[in-house]
Amino acid sequence: MKIDCIVIDDEKISRLVIEKYIKKTKDLNLVRSYESAIEAVNHIDEIKNIDLIFLDVEMPGMTGIEFIKNFSNLPHVIIISAQDRYAIDAIEYDVADYILKPVNYARFAKSVARVKKILENEQQTAENQNDSLFIKDTNSSYKKINFEEILWVEALENYITVTTEKTKYTIHFTMKSFEKKLPSNIFMRIHRSYIINLKKVDAIEDNEVIIMLNKRKKKFPIARTYKEALMTKLNFISK
Repeated sequence: MKIDCIVIDDEKISRLVIEKYIKKTKDLNLVRSYESAIEAVNHIDEIKNIDLIFLDVEMPGMTGIEFIKNFSNLPHVIIISAQDRYAIDAIEYDVADYILKPVNYARFAKSVARVKKILENEQQTAENQNDSLFIKDTNSSYKKINFEEILWVEALENYITVTTEKTKYTIHFTMKSFEKKLPSNIFMRIHRSYIINLKKVDAIEDNEVIIMLNKRKKKFPIARTYKEALMTKLNFISK
């Protein structure tokens, strides 16, 4: 598997080191490097078609976290930063890994191997896509869940919860990886913390999606970057 990637880092030395590591890694293909997140924004449509972003955090004009926050459907991201204080924010946005500078090749290779495994799993899932999935239950058995049963998925730090009309499952999984296992014609991510079943939406109120569960309203915020796509998928008509 060849992984197309880019580098976004305003520090020239750091950028050159990552470029060097990429070139010596057989599974990676360096498509382009950007000196700032703002420069990368101007090529966002191209960036969405690659597999992996090596992203710095502290950059002038737009930080790495702001870059992730402002765009939906980004490729997998490996944060490379001189500071560890952004790690919690990075986890919230489902980054594949977080590496501290200065980066040695062993740590770099380990991170790339993690992303490669994620991509292989996503590819296998796409090839074997059907109408259900299996989730590990409390007694270590695997419970078959039809996609139609799932109401929504919620992110909880390193875990996610999958809610159906009858029960709720908590599993150790990232939102980005789980989203890849769901059919895009039924499910959509509307916020960094929520994926909803489009067929279960009862109403849209202001900037919130309403889904009914046991005759009670459950409200989900719609992030700005997802709103237009959501309205299109729901066949939204206004006066």
